[in-house]
Amino acid sequence: MIRYHDTEWGRPVHDDRRLFEMLLLEGAQAGLSWETILRRREGYRQAFAGFDPVKVAAFNRTKRAALLRNPGIIRNRLKIDAAVSNARAFLAIQEAFGSFDAYLWQFVDGRQIVNRRMHGAEIPVTTHQSDQLSKDLRKRGFRFVGSTIIYAFMQAVGMVNDHTVDCFLAKTGRSSPRRSLGG
Repeated sequence: MIRYHDTEWGRPVHDDRRLFEMLLLEGAQAGLSWETILRRREGYRQAFAGFDPVKVAAFNRTKRAALLRNPGIIRNRLKIDAAVSNARAFLAIQEAFGSFDAYLWQFVDGRQIVNRRMHGAEIPVTTHQSDQLSKDLRKRGFRFVGSTIIYAFMQAVGMVNDHTVDCFLAKTGRSSPRRSLGG
């Protein structure tokens, strides 16, 4: 958990495959601890074709049934089916917006939101932005994307920096805009 915090959590991600990975893992985490998912991350990488959304979108009933027997992942039919349907919806967003990154970062005006919280207890579980993104994702066919899951996703991929002010990763203000909304 410390390594994940120090090297990944809250750092802006603009790579579509990595964004798909985090979206899939956050959905798998629903009702479980993040530590449980991190311990199975490599199992998910193997089971879900290196988090390639094109390959995951093509998973048929036989492949999904095999995943239900895979001890390297959380064997929940609803979560597995959601990962496959979410991959299809992910590809549709890529087609419509040029990239999932371009679609996603518009919900924070292309810039990381940097909060200045004194204590972890001050960090909300949802925000207006996570509500809006969750609602739009559901409208586009995604599942396991409630506002709480999406806020955790936004934190994980650095759309939001919720490191507390005493953390070495905290910043003093909003970051500069990304180089472009396309990539």
